[in-house]
Amino acid sequence: MQSIPATNPTIPALKSKPICSLPRSLPTRAMYRPDTPSRSDWQSSCAILASKVAVLAQQQEVQKSNGTDLTSLNGHHNQTLDLVPIDPNLPRPLSITDFSPAPMHGSQLRVAYQGVPGAYSEAAAGKAYPNCEAIPCDQFEVAFQAVELWIADRAVLPVENSLGGSIHRNYDLLLRHRLHIVGEVQLPVHHCLLALPGVRKEYLTRVISHPQALSQCELTLTKLGLNVVREAVDDTAGAAEFVAANSLRDTAAIASARAADLYGLQILADGIQDDSSNVTRFVMLAREPIIPRTDRPFKTSIVFAHDKGTSVLFKVLSAFAFRNISLTKIESRPHRNRPIRLVDDANVGTAKHFEYMFYVDFEASMAEVRAQNALAEVQEFTSFLRVLGSYPMDMTPWSPSGGGAED
Repeated sequence: MQSIPATNPTIPALKSKPICSLPRSLPTRAMYRPDTPSRSDWQSSCAILASKVAVLAQQQEVQKSNGTDLTSLNGHHNQTLDLVPIDPNLPRPLSITDFSPAPMHGSQLRVAYQGVPGAYSEAAAGKAYPNCEAIPCDQFEVAFQAVELWIADRAVLPVENSLGGSIHRNYDLLLRHRLHIVGEVQLPVHHCLLALPGVRKEYLTRVISHPQALSQCELTLTKLGLNVVREAVDDTAGAAEFVAANSLRDTAAIASARAADLYGLQILADGIQDDSSNVTRFVMLAREPIIPRTDRPFKTSIVFAHDKGTSVLFKVLSAFAFRNISLTKIESRPHRNRPIRLVDDANVGTAKHFEYMFYVDFEASMAEVRAQNALAEVQEFTSFLRVLGSYPMDMTPWSPSGGGAED
């Protein structure tokens, strides 16, 4: 191939032009027109305008103090600056402070929870992060998204109840989203039967609340002699709000005493839960994990799956038993991406096995060597392993006579 000499008039020498320059012989569209102001002209105009506004503001301050009217500005007399009033209800635009790092623990953190004000989850958020700004969300997934989108700094969501069992929805969301468990908080259940002021129990035909709250008060409602229809709603405080907002005199709600105060309801019966030893466990979620430590009791939550059926589960659990690591929870959930596994067997045909994801909580910190070795062994038997979080255990004592529950 014949090389092009450096003196070719259509291709300038590289030493005289940048590499990205276009040849002179190629037509190009002009990027600058003589009638277009330059950047320096635009900056100068902005500076002049800003100086005029500053002069006007100074003159207004002086004349306010002297009680006189504005007389002149730039050669024009009797000019006034009329400002359009701003609607205070308009949403505030996001600023750089909305994306700043989260403040220190408990110092005006924005904490998302599921439910409305008065929900037990709001009480859990207040226990986990005192003096926080609680942000109500209508669904569990909205609380996850609020943290992911920097609308909230943390989320506090229930994962299990001592009577009702696991909240499966949140276990599935833990796997779907990339948030980290950074702590836990446990609250006892204390349900109240709420109704509009002046309503008596014999007038009631319906009781509404969260499904778990209804099941936890089933025996007590029967002992109270209430022949009512039980109707499930999204959360306990939402039930109280619904009764108050619609002035339902034939309907009662099962919710907290705080919900009664917020929505102007009276407490017909206090402490109507069937079992006083009824506790709900919440987890605290954040965008970043915390650094595990060994100076206090820690708990670690993991989720794993394997390709060889449940026969591997014994080997996985043995990895913890061999190192004297106590398990506090094990939960299985269907493998949504592959719920059924087909196994060919010449003797009995094709067998179908359900595939599961396993959630395990164990009492050890990821800063401990024994926990690291246990997970290294677990990884040998599993096709998928993820640490959801290593976080301090909730060691605070609780009393069955107060507190909160699921929502």
